[in-house]
Amino acid sequence: MRFRLLRRRLTISAPRVAVRSALPWPVRWLVLAVVLGFCAAVALWAFEFGRSIAGLEAGSREELVRLRAEVAQLREQAQQQQTVANTAQSILTAERTTSEVLKGQLRQLEAENRALREDLGFFEKLIPSARGEGLAIRSLQAERLADGQLRWQVLVMQPQRNAPEFNGRIELQLQGVLEGQPWSHTVPAQALQLRQYRRLEGLQALPAGAVVKTVTARVLDGTAVRSTQTTALD
Repeated sequence: MRFRLLRRRLTISAPRVAVRSALPWPVRWLVLAVVLGFCAAVALWAFEFGRSIAGLEAGSREELVRLRAEVAQLREQAQQQQTVANTAQSILTAERTTSEVLKGQLRQLEAENRALREDLGFFEKLIPSARGEGLAIRSLQAERLADGQLRWQVLVMQPQRNAPEFNGRIELQLQGVLEGQPWSHTVPAQALQLRQYRRLEGLQALPAGAVVKTVTARVLDGTAVRSTQTTALD
């Protein structure tokens, strides 16, 4: 009989047993509220602790605003410095261009100065050497150039005041050596018209291998020779 009762209690056919809490429901709600508050406090503490570790203090917002303002200011300063640098580069480029222009002008002035010195030496011979002298060749200059040409200049003048106009010709004769043999060449005559003075110049191509020794200029009035002058080349 006892065995049957024990088996009935331990098997499925045993009667159901209901377990009820001994705490009333207001107490249970109060305990739940305390647990939730404790969890919230722990979460808040964890948040504050994490923020302190990350460096987000209470004044981090103001610090962030200040840093942003400083970054904006630095960007503005960098832009201004870049503008200044661009302006300086433009000024430097303009100065370089101006320097190149000035160098070109200086070279041109030096060339003009040399030409003026040559003209001065040439026209110094305009001063009459004696009164009453008629038409004459006052200067004859010639030089060999590197490109196989001969440059020549002739100054013809009439030193008298109110001298009549002269109409004639000027002729050049070159003499030298070509391939070891004597060589001469007459430059075609040019028209010559002057009242007081006249300067003529030109370039004469030379044969390959020709060496000019002397240059002779003659002023012709028809078939008559009015003046002649010879210059030797070094």
